[in-house]
Amino acid sequence: MTDYRTLFDLQGRRALLLGAGGIGGEAGRALAAHGAEVVCADRDTATAEATAAAITAAGGLASALALDVTDPDDLEGRLDEVGDVDVAVLTAAMNVRKRLLDYSPDEFDRVVALNLRGSFNVLRGVGRRMIARGAGSIIAFSSIRARTVEPGQGVYAATKAGLESLVRTAAVEFGDAGVRVNAIAPGVVETPLTAQIKADPEWYRAYATKGALGRWSQPSELAGAVVYLASDASSFVTGSTLSVDGGWTAVDGRFTPPA
Repeated sequence: MTDYRTLFDLQGRRALLLGAGGIGGEAGRALAAHGAEVVCADRDTATAEATAAAITAAGGLASALALDVTDPDDLEGRLDEVGDVDVAVLTAAMNVRKRLLDYSPDEFDRVVALNLRGSFNVLRGVGRRMIARGAGSIIAFSSIRARTVEPGQGVYAATKAGLESLVRTAAVEFGDAGVRVNAIAPGVVETPLTAQIKADPEWYRAYATKGALGRWSQPSELAGAVVYLASDASSFVTGSTLSVDGGWTAVDGRFTPPA
């Protein structure tokens, strides 16, 4: 019989964070709290070290690693260094908020290089190793922008839609080996990346009231979804995108008509 008390137990598992700041940092702390050893990887060494230190200070097991997902050779070498991982969480992403006609080719290339090609590199590198072991869970962060677009978000949205397609494909191709691949799509989250919006009270309120819950989320509110997809609680979940958006994609428009 299934022992439901242990569904979320991650004791003895190793998790690799690819993007250790913000949402990634909260995910790492949550995974460690459920027993996982966490390898905190980030292009910025200080970010990786800070998250690893926070996990260790809370009694968890963690290490830090400098890693660039846009560089396939660096990624492959670092994955060899890390060794076996049971869970990989990819949060690394960027955005250049501009309308399409204002976008430069260089800006387009930079956003696509990290958000889409970086994701491709991770799925290949981590997926190949998990397939060889016959088990694993890959969790990639998408966005509500994969489905709902606004002016200035076109290229970012395109990369997230592409990421979700890669996730579904990887789930199908890796499934026979026992490897699960899923995505999480957050709504509006209070992070340094959204400081520009928070600085504009009207813009900030418009985003808050768009969702069913009428507020922004905190990075910690994404962590439960990560633990779920990393654990045995989601053992039959693959190829899915889990929306954690406060009902953003459930609401039609920003006007509440009279009943």
